[in-house]
Amino acid sequence: MGQLAMLLRDSGHDVSGSDVAFDPPMGPALEAAGIRCLRGYDATHVTSELDLVVVGNAIRRDNAEAVRAVELERPRESMSGTLRRLFLAGRRPLVVTGTHGKTTTSAMCAWVLETAKLEPGWFIGGLPKNFPSGAGIGGTRRKLTAAGARPSPFVVEGDEYDAVYWKKEPKFFDYVGVGRDDVAIVTSVEHDHIDIYPTRDVYEAQFEALLERMPDGGLVACDARDPRARALVKAHARCNTAFYALEGDDTGDVTPTWQGALVAVDSASGAQPFDLYAGGSFCGRFALKVPGAHNVRNAIGAIAATCEGFGVHIEDARRALATFEGVRRRQDLLGQPGGVSIYDDFAHHPTAVDETLRALRSRHATGRLWAIFEPRSATACRNIHQHEYETAFDAADRVVFAPLGRANIPDDERLDVAAIARAIGERAEAAGSVDAIMDLLVREARAGDVVALLSNGAFGGIHDRLLRALEGRS
Repeated sequence: MGQLAMLLRDSGHDVSGSDVAFDPPMGPALEAAGIRCLRGYDATHVTSELDLVVVGNAIRRDNAEAVRAVELERPRESMSGTLRRLFLAGRRPLVVTGTHGKTTTSAMCAWVLETAKLEPGWFIGGLPKNFPSGAGIGGTRRKLTAAGARPSPFVVEGDEYDAVYWKKEPKFFDYVGVGRDDVAIVTSVEHDHIDIYPTRDVYEAQFEALLERMPDGGLVACDARDPRARALVKAHARCNTAFYALEGDDTGDVTPTWQGALVAVDSASGAQPFDLYAGGSFCGRFALKVPGAHNVRNAIGAIAATCEGFGVHIEDARRALATFEGVRRRQDLLGQPGGVSIYDDFAHHPTAVDETLRALRSRHATGRLWAIFEPRSATACRNIHQHEYETAFDAADRVVFAPLGRANIPDDERLDVAAIARAIGERAEAAGSVDAIMDLLVREARAGDVVALLSNGAFGGIHDRLLRALEGRS
């Protein structure tokens, strides 16, 4: 919502917005951009002069401002609907969907298109380090390509969570069907958001409907290793498809067009090289600053979508990915106080936890790897993945679980972190508080160790507290 406010302001609109708080980094950025930040929800914030009221998906129908907008008969729209009508119309969307990897893959796509001078717009649920913010309008003029003059691209992270209280459908429905040749990526499909999609079938039905909404002249790039993504794309996509994978992946009955072969991490720079093949032909050696096999998959997906979908030259893609800096809160190195490397990462699903820890281990071959995990999302706090978490931390030397980040989970549905710690064994424990975790790390972390702070929330402010405490210790 904050990024949409910035886009609207950049388009010349007068923008205000309400929230319970405006924390850094978004709050100060909004105020610096001249957006009026109204603290708290009050009916007086909504007046008859407003041309549009954009309602976020966290707002309930009985919210004072939502009620007032209806009473005044002001035009209302969801975030995703506003993005479609005011920014995607007349552009060529590249919509990145999937359970995992959306933010990083979206940022990679935007940077590849920017490096290729296609002046993309972008709307991403994180802060890409190659761009000044998570959203930008880009160029709106049509681009001359080998296929003729085409609308300029707009990269959107396509979230499957619902749009707004009166439209309980995924946001990504609003991002496709904009034109005749939209492009989409499906990185993975693994049951998530259990609070609104109680079963796997209900969750997967959202992706089925998305694929069926893709225009016949479009393109869907799909990670062929993911069995559910692969099956859904094969069954429901009517448009062209481009499957991608890594060498050695089980891709079922699909032969990937785009394939990568991992090369050992460069010990001096920490870069992750890989060799790229398209249709069996060698395209050269690529390198990423961000580590991990999962990031190579993200990169190959971005290459497939931008090169096949937008005509980007493979050399432009190589140059862009070599200079891709990553995204805040994705393997984000915060500092190295006293020789201890502190990373912040958004991982909370077992698959994401496993891939993130393996990526950090590949970059830091020596020293102990600490995984400090706060279950916070509606899915992570429930026991739907109780047993998957028991093996998700295999790459870590020490594992510490924080208390659940939600108190409103029924007892019979709650994730049992103490049981997971017991299943993992002596290297794992369940801490009683963030303070207890702080005390443990300050007492036992030593130079050469790597600490991964895994949470999709603020984690009790542990990031800055730990940096200061370890710095003070040395």
